[in-house]
Amino acid sequence: MHELGITRNIVAIVSEAAAGRPVRRVTLEVGRLSGVMTDAIAFCFDTVAQGTAIEGAKLDIVEIDGAARCESCGAEVATPTLFAACPCGSRRLVRLRGEELNIKSMELMEAA
Repeated sequence: MHELGITRNIVAIVSEAAAGRPVRRVTLEVGRLSGVMTDAIAFCFDTVAQGTAIEGAKLDIVEIDGAARCESCGAEVATPTLFAACPCGSRRLVRLRGEELNIKSMELMEAA
């Protein structure tokens, strides 16, 4: 399960950015075409976060639908799969969204 490694990297990146301050919430953007299983990241998150500044933080995952621009007709089309075609029949698509995996934000607790 590569999601465990991804979750470890997310925790490491957020912990470094938090610079020792406790983190209340982490928001991720995960594209539906990224191949990342969001349920697996959510499952691993609390365990991986133990003993870090992120321990106890809430994880919010925003899933991003796939979209592409057709090079033949110029239309922007939804792409529910990596193999979707434009309604015009063309498969010459330039991916616009859906493959991302971003740490969108983190919310820190107030300093005492």
